[in-house]
Amino acid sequence: MMRIKTLSAFFAGTLVYVLLSLFAGRDGIIAYDQLQRQKRAISRQTALIQKIHDELSLERTALEKDKDVIAAYARKLDYVSEGEKLVKITGLRPYEAALYDTGTVIRRVPIAFVSERTCKACGIAFFALTFALLSLVGERGEAMARRKKSQTLTESRGENEAGRAGMQSAGSKAGMRSVSFGGGTP
Repeated sequence: MMRIKTLSAFFAGTLVYVLLSLFAGRDGIIAYDQLQRQKRAISRQTALIQKIHDELSLERTALEKDKDVIAAYARKLDYVSEGEKLVKITGLRPYEAALYDTGTVIRRVPIAFVSERTCKACGIAFFALTFALLSLVGERGEAMARRKKSQTLTESRGENEAGRAGMQSAGSKAGMRSVSFGGGTP
């Protein structure tokens, strides 16, 4: 009986440990979900940065190889070629080149999870609690079973004795004699 109680408590404690580790542990479902959310955010940011990179690469290629683009860019910077005159108008805002937004910095958010040590401690505590409860209930249950067994035995003995007494009194009323077959007198 004690072996069953111990194994039951051990099973319950192990079950609590496994479930806690599965859902809230370091490699659990909750931590996995948090990592997936971070991965999606990083993927969006990476796609945005890749788009900016492609635009800048295209602009760089154009600035290196296309003379018209080079001339237009030089005019934006107030350069003039031979034979051109530079006219500056005051009171107007100068042209500002568009700056590329390289995105926001994404910091790695620490994952919230229950440590392995805590999972094991909860499993062991649940084992101890279950074992204590099974022991308390078991002792009371065993005592009640012993009491019932002794009551049943007492009742059956009483019935047997009553039955024997009834048979003896019925036998004396009917005039029965006890006979011995050992060859002696009755």
